[in-house]
Amino acid sequence: MSARKSFKFAVLLGSLVAVMLWLGFSSQSSSVLATKSDPPTGSKPVSGEYVGSEVCKDCHEDQFKNYNHTPHAKLATVSSWKDKVTGCETCHGPGKAHVEEADPKKIISFKNKGQKEISETCLGCHAGREEHNNFRRGEHWRNDIGCTQCHAAHSPEVGKNKASSIAFVSTPNSEKPGFATEKMLVKSEPQLCIQCHGETKHQFNQPFHHKVLEGAMLCSDCHNAHGGFETKQARLATGADAACLKCHTDKQGPFAYEHAPVKTEGCVACHTPHGSPNARLLKTSAVSQLCLECHSRDHDGGVGAEPPGGPGHNLAVQYRDCTACHVKIHGSHTSHVFFR
Repeated sequence: MSARKSFKFAVLLGSLVAVMLWLGFSSQSSSVLATKSDPPTGSKPVSGEYVGSEVCKDCHEDQFKNYNHTPHAKLATVSSWKDKVTGCETCHGPGKAHVEEADPKKIISFKNKGQKEISETCLGCHAGREEHNNFRRGEHWRNDIGCTQCHAAHSPEVGKNKASSIAFVSTPNSEKPGFATEKMLVKSEPQLCIQCHGETKHQFNQPFHHKVLEGAMLCSDCHNAHGGFETKQARLATGADAACLKCHTDKQGPFAYEHAPVKTEGCVACHTPHGSPNARLLKTSAVSQLCLECHSRDHDGGVGAEPPGGPGHNLAVQYRDCTACHVKIHGSHTSHVFFR
């Protein structure tokens, strides 16, 4: 084959591949758009084996009352669930044989199931959404913490349970500790998390802390309880400090001159995220002490004369308050020693 024919053949083949890729992308995009209105993959079409929740109510009246006000009970009014199973049988399976034979073994019960098995039932509908996509990768899954240990499928209607307060707080935090109406939680979110993560409770009671117990923010503002790729299940998947930078935007960068610890270790190199006895959640009481953990040799020799080596120089009165001169310690656009 001549070089000219080879070139034409390569161009034709490349064009064909490009068209095929474009068609594949278009069909994929269409399917993604379609799934936004389709029921979750775990939903099943109605068949003659299903009897409806009203039949369940005859024997399980208390459970029906507790379930009836939940978001799950309202699926029957959602257009995308038309002709799909809704109500009790969505989780417990078809109930016809159970009703006719009055046999407990003819219905799915979760009493003796393991937490992973229970969670698989929930993920049948809730998987595929960004919030829950990584649950099987998360620490809760690995430690056998299941959905129903935090969420209540049959949650009793608690009525008005707001705590009296003159401070503005978010809805989940304004609720009394033993109650929750958000996301079908068994109790308010901070109390629920602290129930297992007791090591953080005393940190939130430190003089300087993030205002979680006061209601200004939630644990889930920084962590995703349903898993993730970052350490400590940090919510944002763009670096360990993304959750911090979401609020502390002035520290984000990129900067022309980066401070190495910020780029390598992140915020926790200097700060304790939940709470600290020191201002600005610092690990040490004195800023200079924190700086000297890394800068223990000299003062860089850039102040007109070669300074003496060792930490004694940096502790001299004129240099003791490091941030009096190095004001941009998180990064600077103009100074390699972070003067401004």
